[in-house]
Amino acid sequence: MKYLFQFGRILAFCLAGELLHTLLPLPIPASVYGLALLLAALVTGLVRLDQVREAALFLTGIFPLLFVPAAAGVMDLLPEISAMLLPILLAVGPVTVLVMAVAGRVTQALARKGGNRDAE
Repeated sequence: MKYLFQFGRILAFCLAGELLHTLLPLPIPASVYGLALLLAALVTGLVRLDQVREAALFLTGIFPLLFVPAAAGVMDLLPEISAMLLPILLAVGPVTVLVMAVAGRVTQALARKGGNRDAE
């Protein structure tokens, strides 16, 4: 029953994100609004982490499974994709390296900051 209440809280923020997406004329996806609202609620203490933790861990645990239908859809488009393979590889390769480098730098900076805070 605890999982249902936690999932319900997360779902409420998704619904609020959908409402904001409908009301605001900005090109921001509804899921981003929902995540930002949930983050704000967690930071301000409106929602405590233990009120959503287990359901969030479950959802992130099954997250790769949610990409299976999208990957199957891409396989249906293989003839169209193969015609544009070189431009796709030229775009995806450098961007992947860039994202990995930035994520690594941010992680290192946060680890250093967290290590300094523990020393105080």
